[in-house]
Amino acid sequence: MPDITITQLNSAEAIGREVWSKLCPPNHPFLNADFLAILERHGAAGRPCGWVACHMVASDEQGVVLGVLPLYRRFNSHGDFIHDWSWASAYQQLGRQYYPKLLSALPHTPAAGPRLLVDAGVDAPAIRRALIDGAKAQVTESGASSWHVAFPYEEDHEALQSAGLLTSHNVQFQWVNSGYGDFDGYLASFAAEKRRKVKAERRRVRESGLSIEIRHGDEVDPAEWPALHALYASTFDKFNNYAVFSAACFADLAQALGRRMVLFIARDGSTPVALSLCFRSDEALYGRYWGCSGNYHSLHFELCFYQGIAYCLHEGLKRFEPGAGGEHKIARGFTPTIVRSSHWIADPAMRQLIARHLEQQGGAVAAYRDEAADHLPFR
Repeated sequence: MPDITITQLNSAEAIGREVWSKLCPPNHPFLNADFLAILERHGAAGRPCGWVACHMVASDEQGVVLGVLPLYRRFNSHGDFIHDWSWASAYQQLGRQYYPKLLSALPHTPAAGPRLLVDAGVDAPAIRRALIDGAKAQVTESGASSWHVAFPYEEDHEALQSAGLLTSHNVQFQWVNSGYGDFDGYLASFAAEKRRKVKAERRRVRESGLSIEIRHGDEVDPAEWPALHALYASTFDKFNNYAVFSAACFADLAQALGRRMVLFIARDGSTPVALSLCFRSDEALYGRYWGCSGNYHSLHFELCFYQGIAYCLHEGLKRFEPGAGGEHKIARGFTPTIVRSSHWIADPAMRQLIARHLEQQGGAVAAYRDEAADHLPFR
């Protein structure tokens, strides 16, 4: 077994491009040399939004990087999707400090994936354990309350659970490609009443006079981004929320990711009036942002769901993850799916308190998933 040294880097950009290519899944839209670096450079994953990069790198005696753990010091819980606001409140009520905390996640992106990025081979379990031990030690050394890992894949989750991290459960609604062929084939799997409703919604959009186009990131001129960004930002303005991505950030992501960014744009003549902004890998489409400048019947369903499903069927993608929340997705065929996150709570008393809460939560989430699945539209 190699001697493993753990170091910290204050930016994703400081991790070499060749390291990302070696350790990350190919053609992934979020785990690559560009996504985190661009978000950090533009402040979306920077100090102004409460994110401070402290990524962990595991190296051997020769300095060869064997593993990476994306890691951020957090000063709030916006954009991490682990739903720990009540934990922060409990800490405050007990006279304790919850922030800062440490987080391993994709900023502003509730998508599951590898979190302990390790070189494949017999040493992989030891590298994972070294990264986990390094993160737990950093909690103590930095005075953080906790370390959280959002939506890790199964192999990482097992390693984290073995290291004593707690598990939380939540439900997302995800579409799975069961070999429908095309959208008509997909609708054929619906009960008649549910099928008629979807057809009526799509007909209303066709009759609106709007045109819909699909563009990839490398097909969008940089000059178009201010108008497209205004649609994205309008959703946050509507709910008095903060739009963390700038037009320049989107433009850089589009240039770097190319076909891994997918935009569904509705136009009134030549003017864009609605946008659904997604990302894709070789297997999945990830829905992220929606914005609209007017009130168009069923356009949200068309751009955010139906166009994405049709795109997956055309491209042969296996699943469509349209983001967090949204029970209205069930009627469109998105299956309630349990997702998990992992948590290391430094204070033993708080760890015990949160563990009891999570044990009760797990049963409630499973019951909700089962009840929600009864309302799927399939025959």
